[in-house]
Amino acid sequence: MMEGPLPPLLLVGCGRMGGALLGAWLEQGLEVSVAVDPAPRLPPGAAKAAVVADAADIPAAFSPAAVVFAIKPQQASTVLPYYARFVRSSVFLSIMAGRTLRGIEAALGPGAAIVRAMPNTPAAIRAGTTVACAGPGVSNARKELCETLLAAVGRVAWVEDESLLDAVTAVSGSGPAYVFLLAELLERAGVEQGLPADLARLLARRTISGAGALLDASGEDAAALRTAVTSPGGTTERALSVLMDGRAWPAAVSRAIAAATQRSRELAG
Repeated sequence: MMEGPLPPLLLVGCGRMGGALLGAWLEQGLEVSVAVDPAPRLPPGAAKAAVVADAADIPAAFSPAAVVFAIKPQQASTVLPYYARFVRSSVFLSIMAGRTLRGIEAALGPGAAIVRAMPNTPAAIRAGTTVACAGPGVSNARKELCETLLAAVGRVAWVEDESLLDAVTAVSGSGPAYVFLLAELLERAGVEQGLPADLARLLARRTISGAGALLDASGEDAAALRTAVTSPGGTTERALSVLMDGRAWPAAVSRAIAAATQRSRELAG
């Protein structure tokens, strides 16, 4: 990764994810940059980022090292062409779900250096995971810059096969929502079994965050950790007999990931 302060950047879209990225970059000594968003979610200390509402308001002399697209994929066809003027000078880093390298290049024009990436929402606390894929013509220096930008909010992995990003989106990009759903369901079930609501919430949240931290810190396979908690004939075994029934979690999770992967492919169109 790069060392020293980050070069000037152009952030297109400063919502939840864009704001998290901007906050992390500012922590690393970001040079004066520009964010484009009519209603930005600015992080603390965003004075080094000039915020404008529209691409037309970007200062004419501004020359970013990277243009980062953090907008909804449905906006791509109308928004991206406004940034074609940076094709010769900048690398384009897209975190839009589904939008392919080829589709982004079609909107920007030939010769654009593009890196496509999929981060997830734990980026807000610098605990995200991002998978990235570099398009043709992206130099090592530009790839290194993009890795530095993404690593500011967590861990980064690279793939050469762009089609894998659809499954990455389904598992990792959308994955936090599945965990939040589990927290909801655990809390609700605890209340159904007589626990006070505040205690049920505490138990659900701390159990998930603690188990996640243990999984992250452990070198053991997730199945081995599950087995270690499951005493023969005990309460965990009884619960898992319900959850691991072939019609329950094994089938439901597979269907869910397949559905999300397919939706990611559809967004490319």
